[in-house]
Amino acid sequence: MQYSADGQPEGTVMAPRPGFLATVFRDLGVPGVDGSPAAPDGPYGPDGSDGPPGAPAPGAGAPGVQDGADESVAAHARAAALTHHRTVSVRAEHDRLADLLRRAALPVSAMDFESQLRHYEPRPYPSAGQGGADADAEPRWEDFAPAEPAGAAPDEPPTRRLLDSGFQRELAQARLTHQRALREWRTRHAEAGRPAEDESRRAHEETEQARARAVREYNDSLEECRRAYRLAEPAAVESLLERALAAAETATQDLPAPCRAVFRPLTRTAVLDLDLPDLDLVPSLTGYRLAPDGDILPVPRPPADRATDYLRLVARLALRALQAADAVDTDEILAGVVLNGWLRESAGTEPLCLVSVDADRDALARTRLLPAAAPYEEHDGEGVYADAEQDEALVRLRQLGAAVTPDPYARAGVEPAALAGATVPSASDLSANEFAQLVRELLTRGGLEEWSVRLRGPAGLVATGEGAAGSALPGRWVVWASRGSGAVGEEEIRTLAEAVREESAERGLRLTTGRFSDEALDLTGEGEHQHIHLVDGDGVRELARTHLGLPLASGH
Repeated sequence: MQYSADGQPEGTVMAPRPGFLATVFRDLGVPGVDGSPAAPDGPYGPDGSDGPPGAPAPGAGAPGVQDGADESVAAHARAAALTHHRTVSVRAEHDRLADLLRRAALPVSAMDFESQLRHYEPRPYPSAGQGGADADAEPRWEDFAPAEPAGAAPDEPPTRRLLDSGFQRELAQARLTHQRALREWRTRHAEAGRPAEDESRRAHEETEQARARAVREYNDSLEECRRAYRLAEPAAVESLLERALAAAETATQDLPAPCRAVFRPLTRTAVLDLDLPDLDLVPSLTGYRLAPDGDILPVPRPPADRATDYLRLVARLALRALQAADAVDTDEILAGVVLNGWLRESAGTEPLCLVSVDADRDALARTRLLPAAAPYEEHDGEGVYADAEQDEALVRLRQLGAAVTPDPYARAGVEPAALAGATVPSASDLSANEFAQLVRELLTRGGLEEWSVRLRGPAGLVATGEGAAGSALPGRWVVWASRGSGAVGEEEIRTLAEAVREESAERGLRLTTGRFSDEALDLTGEGEHQHIHLVDGDGVRELARTHLGLPLASGH
C-alpha cells in the first residue's frame, strides 16, 4: 500500500479539521462537518457504493437549504451595494461643501465706476472687408506681379528671363488673378450706386450711430450716478453697493446668498443684510454602515463639527460682502459698514441673526478680508472639516469684533449691531461705531479737534478733545457720551468731574440721548461742577440738524 506525505494511505478521505476550511464547508452545507450525519459509503465513496437502492443522492433531499443560503448571500450583497451607494452620495455632498468653501473665498473684483464704463468701437461696413477703406482700392498689377527668378543676375538681359518656363507660368497665373480681381472691383463699384446698396449702407451707418449714442448715454448716466455718489445721496450709494455685492456672487451662483444695502447719510454707514444659506447645506452624516443583521445604519457626524462647517461658510460669505463694499468705495464715502447675516427658514417665522459685524473704515483697511492662501486645505487628514479656532476666515471675522452664534443648529441668535429698517434712524438704531462716529462728527464740527477715544462700548464712549481758543468749544475736554432712555444721575456727573481732573482737562461734556435727573441738573449749577456741561437727547437732535443738516429720530 502506498502512503501519502502525511502518513495516511492514499485514497483515504479525511474529514475536514476544525478551522477555516471546516467553516467554509459548513457554510456550503457539506454534511458531516458540523456534526451532521455523513452520507453512507457508496460506489463513489470509499466503498464504491452509491447508497441504498432508490435512496436520493447526498444533498438532494434538502433543496430548500441550498436555495435559502443563496438567497441570504444575495440579500447581503444587495444591502452592501446599497450601503456603498448611499455613502458615495454623502461623500458627494461633502465634496460640494469643499468646493463652495473654495469658491466663496475667491477675491472679488472692484465694481467701481471706472470698471463700469463702456467703450464704443465702430464696425466697418461689410463690403469694406477686413482691411478698412484701403481694402476697396483698385487692384494694382504691382501687388500681383511675381518675383524675379532667384538665379537671375541684375545685368542679365530681360529676354533671358523671359525664356524661363517657370517664370512664364507664374506670370500668366498672376495676370489672370489680377484681371479677376479687377473685374470684381469694377462690378462691386458699379453696384455701389444701386438703391439696395445705398439703403444697406445707410442702415449700417444708422446702426452704428445708435450704438455710439447708447454707449454715450450710458456713460453720461454713469457719470451722473458718480456725481450723486460723491454727494452721498442714498440711492446712488445703495445702487453702487448692490451692484458690487451682486457681482461678488458670480463665483457661487449655485448658492443663493443675496445681500441688500441701506446707506445712512447721517453716519455715512452702509448696513448690509445678508441672507444665509439653509442649514441643510452642510451634511449631517459621514456615511452609512451595514449592521451584522443586514440593516443599513446612518453614521451621524458630531453636531459640533457640523456647526463649525456651517460657520466657516458663513464667515466666507460675510467677508466676501465686506470686501466687495470696501473695494467699490474708491471715493471713501463710507465711514463704516454693518453686516447682519440672517437665516430665513420659512415665511411664517421671524428671521434669525446668526452673525453681525460692526466695522469702521480703519478696521476694514487693517484687515485682510479674505485668506491669501487657498481657503480649503487638508490638515492632518481633517479634510474639509477643521476646528473653528483654526479656521482663518472665522478668525479674521472675530478680529473685526463680530458677534457669531455658538450653534446655528440650536437656533442661538445674536443681537444685530444695527438695523436697516428705519429711513431716519434714532440713536437706538445706530451701531456702536455709528454712535461714536456721530458724536465725533457733531463735536468736531463744533470746534473740538484732536479727537482721541479712550473707551468705547455698545452703550457709549469716553474720549478727549481739544478746541481752538476762538472756537465754540475752547480748551481741553473730556467727553462722556451714552445712549439710552434712562435718566443720568448725579453720580455720573461726579465721575466725569474726577475724569476731568485726572486728564488735566479744563471742561467736561456729558452727552446722552436720554435725559438728566433733577439732581444732576442741580449739581452742575454748583460752583464745583460748573465746568461740566450737559447735552440731552433734544440737544443731540438739534446738533445733528445744525451741524449735519440731517434729522435724528427721537425713538428709544
